[in-house]
Amino acid sequence: MEATEIRKLAALEDTHWWYRERRALLARALRRLSAAGQQPGRALDIGAAGGGNTRVLRAHGWRPVALEYSQDGAEVAAERGLDVIRADARFLPLPSASLDLVVAFDILEHIEEDHLAAAEIRRALRPGGTALIAVPCDMKLWSAHDVAVGHVRRYDRATLTTVLEKAGLVVDELWSWNVLLRPVAAWRRRKSTGSDLDELPGLVNLGLTTIIAAERYLPVRSLPGVSLMLRAHRPI
Repeated sequence: MEATEIRKLAALEDTHWWYRERRALLARALRRLSAAGQQPGRALDIGAAGGGNTRVLRAHGWRPVALEYSQDGAEVAAERGLDVIRADARFLPLPSASLDLVVAFDILEHIEEDHLAAAEIRRALRPGGTALIAVPCDMKLWSAHDVAVGHVRRYDRATLTTVLEKAGLVVDELWSWNVLLRPVAAWRRRKSTGSDLDELPGLVNLGLTTIIAAERYLPVRSLPGVSLMLRAHRPI
């Protein structure tokens, strides 16, 4: 992702409906891990950019490190008081079996050798450790936006599952996200000429927030969406 996009993301992520709901999803997943008996421990947020998800991890008692490939993203995260490593997701500078949790939201689609990143996630996790992953889905939605933000691909359920299982992870749960707004996204992507990471008028942002938050309570996770969310673990 270009430096300008990283800075734009960092400026938007505190208020933009998409990033706010994604943080809410992460918080919900962390509560479920806690309810299942997994105590907070060492966590890695891969592709942390401005560190929005890293801050969610810290707020829930985890000891997170933000990992960012770009200099701009690493600088923004450091400016926000987060522990930061600047590194490549394909070559994590961490000991094997040293992490309890890895979060990789919207990362794998940027990496040509996504299997290498998946293998590194598995290596760095302790046996029984959890990976939470999000990716954009469905090549039918491919547009100028994907090019502008540096995507290599969009996934479907089979391709995402295959990458992680070949790396040695066990997929526990896989579901769609941003289902209700998929028609809007498809329409906008057909007309897009670049990234759609833009600041929105307050009422529009509020309306989109209300719609996307409604998915928490509706049985839509098996329907086609704009993103896929996944929970996996390293087998014991």
